[in-house]
Formats: sequence, C-alpha cells, structure tokens
Amino acid sequence: MNQTQFQEPETLEDLIKQLHEIFSGDKINVEEVQTLMESYKSNPADWSKFAKFDKYRYTRNLVDHGNGRFNLMILCWGEGHGSSIHDHANSHCFLKILQGQLKETLYNWPDGNHKNQELTKKWEKTFLENQCTYINDTIGLHRVENVSHTEGAVSLHLYSPPFNSCHCFDERTGHKNQVNMTFWSRFGERTPFEASVSKENN
Repeated sequence: MNQTQFQEPETLEDLIKQLHEIFSGDKINVEEVQTLMESYKSNPADWSKFAKFDKYRYTRNLVDHGNGRFNLMILCWGEGHGSSIHDHANSHCFLKILQGQLKETLYNWPDGNHKNQELTKKWEKTFLENQCTYINDTIGLHRVENVSHTEGAVSLHLYSPPFNSCHCFDERTGHKNQVNMTFWSRFGERTPFEASVSKENN
C-alpha cells in the first residue's frame, strides 16, 4: 500500500492535520499512522490545555473527532491509575506516551469453551515518553496502567473508527460486561458531570 508523504510534525496541530490527510481515504496503513504519531515529539505547550486530571480515576479528553473517521484523545493518569482489561470494539487503537510512562499488559481472549477461566497474559511492556504502540482485537485484550506512585502520565490515543462502548473483562473469570464510554472533557472544556462519569475503558 502506498504511503502518504508526510513531514515530521512540529506541533500537535501539525500532527492532527496530517492524520486528517491519512484518514481521508478508505484504507488505513497501520504502520504509517504509528510512524507518524511516534515522529511527533511531545511538547506540553501543545497539549496541556487538553490534559485534565482527576484525583480518583484516569480521564478521557477528546481533542479531535477526525471528521467521523477517528477520535483523537488525551488520557491523563494520576499516580496508580489504570484501566480495566478491555477490548476495542473492532477498531484500530494507537497509543503514544506524551509524558511519564505506562505499562501495557496484553491478554489472550478468554476460551469460549471454558467458563470461569482466568485470563492468560501474553506479555507486559512499559512504554516511555514519545513511544507509540498499537492494538486491535485480533491481537488481544489489554490493560493500561500508570504504575508510578509519584508521577502522573499523559497519553495520546487514536481510535478508528470511533466507538462508544466496549467490553471489560474480569481477569479471574473471563466474564465480560459492556460499558459505555464518556469524555471528561471535549476540546479542552469540561463536559457536564452527568455525562462524564468515568467508565472503565481505554
């Protein structure tokens, strides 16, 4: 597949413009998107207005809705905050570290022939500032955590196509529940509390 020619984005705004170009077509080149996102060098001056922390849980903050083809958001992780184990509703998921570090634990899907069976881990990896990773449902399930007890973390996520719900899984039994996802803020503005109660997802 031919790749779109892009320049290394100097700002988050540059990155968003180039993402719009890439997603203007019908095909997604995963390697191209990941390379582009990784090439952006994190600068808090670009994204701090979107980075909204909550004392009790990680937050999802919408940055750009990608003309309906993708959602770009910034997630803010306080010390010790983490997601549940979850899927990605048959979407592409790109995750880039903007600040701090995050641990990703990848799990195999539960065996449909056995009920109440503990999920099995594939691996654990820690991603550092400016590193980028990718997952979709064919790769497995994952959990993302800020394991630091002294520093927060900020990450940039792209989901294509956008989705409003996903499944969360119990690590001990493999049981799943569907959860709806909400945004703590949109475009730098706090969403109404009733519509932004955080669900365990990522």
